[in-house]
Amino acid sequence: MFGLQEILIITAFILALLFIPRMTAKKQPERPAGAKFMVSGKMRMAVAASAVYMALAAAFFQPWQKDGLMFVYVGVGPVALGWLAAWVLVGFKKD
Repeated sequence: MFGLQEILIITAFILALLFIPRMTAKKQPERPAGAKFMVSGKMRMAVAASAVYMALAAAFFQPWQKDGLMFVYVGVGPVALGWLAAWVLVGFKKD
């Protein structure tokens, strides 16, 4: 059976873990109202299409039972290359 002192020490330790990081954290400057991260409809559709494509490729190739290398080539490869190409194009548009 725990004594009162041990319970108080554990409680103080838990409260310190919760409140000290909040008290010592530097306040970040607030962003302007229009600078929120917004995800466009095209981006949502691209993410959904990527997930559906990889799920269909996983269902077809069944990499957990058969050769997983074909799934990487046909399932993951095109999705990764597509997102890399989109990332590069967005970088060129910003310049």
